[in-house]
Amino acid sequence: MNRCSWVNEKSEIYKKYHDEEWGIPKYDDRDLFELLVLESFQAGLSWLTVLKKREAFKAAFDNFDVSKVANYDEQKITSLLKNEKIIRSKNKIEAAINNAKIFIEIQKQYGSFSKYIWSFTDNKVVKKDYEKLPAHTELSDKISKDLKKRGMKYTGTVIVYSYLQAIGVVDDHEKDCFKYR
Repeated sequence: MNRCSWVNEKSEIYKKYHDEEWGIPKYDDRDLFELLVLESFQAGLSWLTVLKKREAFKAAFDNFDVSKVANYDEQKITSLLKNEKIIRSKNKIEAAINNAKIFIEIQKQYGSFSKYIWSFTDNKVVKKDYEKLPAHTELSDKISKDLKKRGMKYTGTVIVYSYLQAIGVVDDHEKDCFKYR
């Protein structure tokens, strides 16, 4: 079975993520928040590192319940910093809390975060055939700029582009991949 060239064929978790999740449109705000948090924690690390810790992140971050995360206090931050099963970065933990609050503001403004994020493409999946995948695009530049203007952290254009791929707003499966549409 041919997969995208970035998939580590020796890693079952990577293959499962690629085959069952990456590039598939997501509309559920809980799923969208989970991937936003995970993408921000991935900054400077490999995605495989994050995938291996995903279940621990779910447990540590209350199954990515945005309302709970938005209300985390210093005691919870200290607890997370002691959790060896997750990536223990105070800046990233504080960014997740900050971003949860802004995520909720966006939900209030648009009715859902899903409506917000999909509005950038008129609810359509972006499909382009690249010779080489870009690190960012005009779309990720635009969304990153808007998220930063709202006060989100760890939402630079490269992270946002990776996020858009993860949530299926952008479908970048390679031509040789069995998931290519």
